Amino acid sequence: MTYFNTSLEDVKLLKKEDYPEKGNTKSKMRDDLDALIKELDIKDGASISFHHHLRNGDRVLVQVMRAIQRAGIKDLTLVASSIFPSMAEIVELLEDETITNIVTSYISGPVGEAVSKGKLKGSIIMQSHGGRARAILADEVEIDFAFIAAPSSDQRGNISGVNGINSCGAMGYAISDARKGKTTIAVTDYLTAYPNYPADITEDYIDYVLQIDSIGEKAGIVSGTTMITKDPVGLKIAQDTLKAMIATGLVKDGLSFQTGAGGISLAVADYLRTYMLENDIKGSFASGGITGYLVDMLEEGLFEALFDVQCFDLKAVESIGKNKNHLRMSGSQYGNPDVSCVVDNLDIVILGATEIDTDFNVNVTTGSHGMLMGGSGGHQDTAFGSKVSIIVSKLFSSRIPFIKDRVDVITTPGNTVDILVTERGISINPLRKDLIEKFEKAKVKTIDIHDLKKYAEDVMGVPKKIEKTDRIIGLSQSRTGDILDYIYQVK
Repeated sequence: MTYFNTSLEDVKLLKKEDYPEKGNTKSKMRDDLDALIKELDIKDGASISFHHHLRNGDRVLVQVMRAIQRAGIKDLTLVASSIFPSMAEIVELLEDETITNIVTSYISGPVGEAVSKGKLKGSIIMQSHGGRARAILADEVEIDFAFIAAPSSDQRGNISGVNGINSCGAMGYAISDARKGKTTIAVTDYLTAYPNYPADITEDYIDYVLQIDSIGEKAGIVSGTTMITKDPVGLKIAQDTLKAMIATGLVKDGLSFQTGAGGISLAVADYLRTYMLENDIKGSFASGGITGYLVDMLEEGLFEALFDVQCFDLKAVESIGKNKNHLRMSGSQYGNPDVSCVVDNLDIVILGATEIDTDFNVNVTTGSHGMLMGGSGGHQDTAFGSKVSIIVSKLFSSRIPFIKDRVDVITTPGNTVDILVTERGISINPLRKDLIEKFEKAKVKTIDIHDLKKYAEDVMGVPKKIEKTDRIIGLSQSRTGDILDYIYQVK
């Protein structure tokens, strides 16, 4: 309300009997999930959001959505930052149309399979982590009710990821949900005295605090491969990747770096660590989902800081609670293309892929069977923002060639993918003539991606085309909101 265009004499004064009572004594606390769902008065067609920092150990999404199902609410849009196999129970909610649309950055397990087979009445939108934050903050994706799995909370809703029996560390993907949710609920199994600190999300964004028996199990954070590969082929790829990194000229003091939690990617980090120690190189920061391997490099002084949006293992969870140089960041600070973000300061990122095509487009959304089994996460964001993006992979997966004429679903566009490293050689995107010159100068051999594809097909044959229907069940969205590709229902 503004009074600048109003005569001040016409402004009505508040009467003494209408003065508000001193203090805000309204309790946010609730302890009955079904009663809270009734109190919230969720309508058919609402959007409900969740975050995934407990990863495969999360139990909040299933508990809340089951309660919503019991209340008979239908036609919901599920806005979950990621969906894991532990959330398999919600397949039933697709079938009975409690959930009719999904917006997410990653999906795997039974829910991904069910969506691929057409059990979702509406559609699925696959975003990057930075793209998700952008869409929420720009009100392109509206959130009616945001449920925040809180490892710890006080009665006013100050949430910390480092306290509690199910501490998850960084809570970067939940911050946009808490900020933009029309109603935001902290769901916790660990209630602490006020104030709960350090707070990842503060009380001014929280409308309710729901105390339940368990939000899940933090051991589930360590889901998938988080160990350095011992496979000789994988180790060769990692060694060649280090050679490629050195040839770029970026492995020097001030290096900024990101890698994933896959076995080959972690081996690259381990070889990089040795090289930096031997050559007295001090990097500036490492970023992304943080593992214990990057924590070790921080503690050894190889990086000045870690930017952490989610913890990939329990060593990272412990580190963020005690090391002042282990920094939290939101999903927006991580990769939102509408603002200054960390990925734009990256020198090198190491990424995996399900498949790549001869135009360097990458798919990490669907598997060789064509079903949803992943998603961009930070893939798109880091490939776009970094000076050099490197894909590491074996040429064959389950005897199926890795390089295609055209990937099944474009997750990351080829103009942002710079280098491919396989056990049979290194390919450079022809768009990066500067890198081709640097590799020639460094006398690092490269091979055309078409020749790698031919070699793989000579050994294993041309893979059969994935059988799909004509029904479009979803879209692969770029981090800026444009549509990269269609996702089709499998037969």
